[in-house]
Order: sequence, then structure tokens, then C-alpha cells
Amino acid sequence: MTTTTPKPVQRFHFDRRQLLEIADAHRESYAPAQPFPHIVIDDFLPAGVLDEVLAEFPSPQRAEWHSFDSPTERKLGTKDDSMLGEATRHLLAEFNSAPFIDYLERLTGIEGLVPDPHFSGGGLHQIERGGHLKVHADFNRHPHTQLLRRLNVLVYLNRDWKDEFGGGLELWSQDMTRREREILPLFNRCVVFSTTDTSFHGHPEPLNCPDGMTRKSIALYYYSSSSGDGVRDHNTLFQPRPGEELPEPDVDNQPRRQRAKDAARLFLPPILLSLRGEVRRRRRPAGSAKAGRTPDGHIPEA
Repeated sequence: MTTTTPKPVQRFHFDRRQLLEIADAHRESYAPAQPFPHIVIDDFLPAGVLDEVLAEFPSPQRAEWHSFDSPTERKLGTKDDSMLGEATRHLLAEFNSAPFIDYLERLTGIEGLVPDPHFSGGGLHQIERGGHLKVHADFNRHPHTQLLRRLNVLVYLNRDWKDEFGGGLELWSQDMTRREREILPLFNRCVVFSTTDTSFHGHPEPLNCPDGMTRKSIALYYYSSSSGDGVRDHNTLFQPRPGEELPEPDVDNQPRRQRAKDAARLFLPPILLSLRGEVRRRRRPAGSAKAGRTPDGHIPEA
């Protein structure tokens, strides 16, 4: 009886030359884009690569999702990579690879970009019918490294998406008086945009897709070692649209330890914060877990 050795799966890898060509074709339009620097590129990846990710995309019923349900957001996000399939893990690693970082730096003009192997706040996102994400600017410091957040990359996974489903990514003016652009979350559409205190975006209207269908995306964030002089550290900053009221952040009910931590991050240099965190980790008993807030300022689900 003879046996054959199965052929290894041929995984996708970014081609540096092709990526730089794409960057050169779009970099002149990136910085002046309104209301903040961004670019939209369709058919960004071979369709089969995303089909593999879709085939192993976790259902909303999986317990491993972070579930956010509040007046400002109703969505699902991955907690870590433990729930991800092989194809998804490989693709996320490619988005953190040197060729893709070189592409982003050439496209945006931002040098010294650092990917996030933790995928803090990123990874896979999923929104069910009725879900929403109010207009906001993102948190601007990585919770572990304290690096300054510079870029968002979104890749949408929604085949046969129709206008009436809603769920478009809205880009709003700095003064929040008008929506400048709406980007439908179409399959294999890639959006890159600069992350600042005024890069206001979201999809604020409840999703109107059929029951059983969800709005799926990959979210990746990139950082730099810049100290961000003059930049105030913050969690997600939700903004009301004209005529809209949003609940005030419940600062008084924030745990005292969290308020002290937020204050320390405002006034202590990043190197001291890093050393303080390392000391606490060494003091923590082996096998113990630390509960805390997600990068969006939420207490993780138990």
C-alpha cells in the first residue's frame, strides 16, 4: 500500500513590488482627501483569500466575542486570536508583515509604523441587524505598548451587499456639521485612513440587513513611537450628529483605580509607565489574570 504526502496549502503572501505600485498610484490623493486623509481601494486582495476567511468566520453565537451593547455601539469584536481559523491567522500576519508596513508608509508618508500583534480593539468585527456604531474618534494609545495610534485599515467581507442594508462607513467633518462621505462595506473593499482626535467616523444608523446576515470586516491598527506632543490621551470619543443626543460618559462611576491610571497616562512619560507595568507584572502571582478595560474603555465581558 502506498501513501502520498499531502501538498502544503499555498497561502497568500503580499508582493512588495505590487504593493508599492499601488501606493505610488494613490499617495498623491491620500493626504488631501476630505474630511481627513483616507483612501478606498476595491478588489484589494485575491477574492479567494477572503473567501477562505469567510468560510471560517465565527458565527455571532460564539461565546468568544466581545459583545458591546450600549446607546453608542452595538457590535461584536474578537477578544484574541484563539477563535480564528488558520487562513484568518495567516492573513492577519500578512497585514503585520514588512511588505505591508512598507506599503502603508509609502502611501501615507508616515514613517516608523509599528503593527499590533495583539490586535487590541481590532481583528474581526461583526455587526448584526439593528447594530450600529455612533460617530467617533478612536482611542489613541495602545493599551500595552503606549505607542501612538496613526492608521486604521479596514477590509470588508460582505458579498452581495445592497444600499438598503445600510452600514456604510460615514466620514464626518471636524466640526461635526456634515457627513463628507459614506463608504459602503462591499466585499474586498479596503479603506485606509489616518487616526487623529478629529477623524470622526462610524455607521450611526441601525443596520437593516436581513436576519441571519451580518456586516463583517477585518480591522487593523498601526502605531508609531512618536510621543504625540500636544496630543491628549483618550479612549473612544463619541460625537453627536446635528440634532442627536448621546449619553454623557459616566466618569463618576469609573473605578477609582482606572481614573488614577488615566491621570497617570496623561502626565507620566511612556518609559515610566512601561517600567511601572513591568514591575506590576513581575509582582503578580503566576497564573493570575488581570481584569481591565478594553481599548474602547469598556469592562470586558466575564
